Amino acid sequence: MQKLQRNAYPTIEALAEGFAGYAAGVLSTALARQETVCLVVPGGGTPRAYLPALAAQSLPWHRIAITLSDERWVDTGSEHSNEHLVRTCLLERLNVQPHFIGLKTSHGNPGTAIPEIQQRLNTLPQPFTLTVLGLGEDGHIASLFPGLKLHEAAETMAEHCIAVSPPVAPSPRVSLSLDALASSEHIAVVVKGKTKRQLLNRLENDADPAIPLVWLLQCVRTPVVVFETD
Repeated sequence: MQKLQRNAYPTIEALAEGFAGYAAGVLSTALARQETVCLVVPGGGTPRAYLPALAAQSLPWHRIAITLSDERWVDTGSEHSNEHLVRTCLLERLNVQPHFIGLKTSHGNPGTAIPEIQQRLNTLPQPFTLTVLGLGEDGHIASLFPGLKLHEAAETMAEHCIAVSPPVAPSPRVSLSLDALASSEHIAVVVKGKTKRQLLNRLENDADPAIPLVWLLQCVRTPVVVFETD
């Protein structure tokens, strides 16, 4: 897949510094030409390593809006909440608070929350300046999983976000849509672990259409920058 620009690092610490420098550069360049920008960040375990490094960057954070690539439908105080992760590893480490838009609402399920979440996302600078994604061992990005139902896949082309019931997960989720992700000005994928790196190797030789990362690469206009380590 020629739309991947892969950058390998010997350690997660080196990756974190490399990613933080890249992200700061992208955001600073955008801020030189516009008043506000938007950063999309993921949940999961790997961001715990690189979000603190990003927080240490000298940026005008009050001009940066931040939202999530996806969210589990749990209380935002839960350890399983992506919002909780981002607050702990990024927002609480900043002296100046960015404009943060969470994806969790008081609705009982994400399906009924979509109109409100859509309104929230409409307040953000668009297209998103920098979208950062993780990668699952099954190739999922955000909460777009292999086997996504056809009607859900169709919705990803029309809305900023969709409700998702993952095939194997304890809770439903809300995810940014494929179109919203692919329309981002810059996209970075941060990958940790041999299994995920082997998946990238395989996809470079065989762009499996069942893999959500491949869906993204088929839609993007610019290369996706990968930061990876074992």
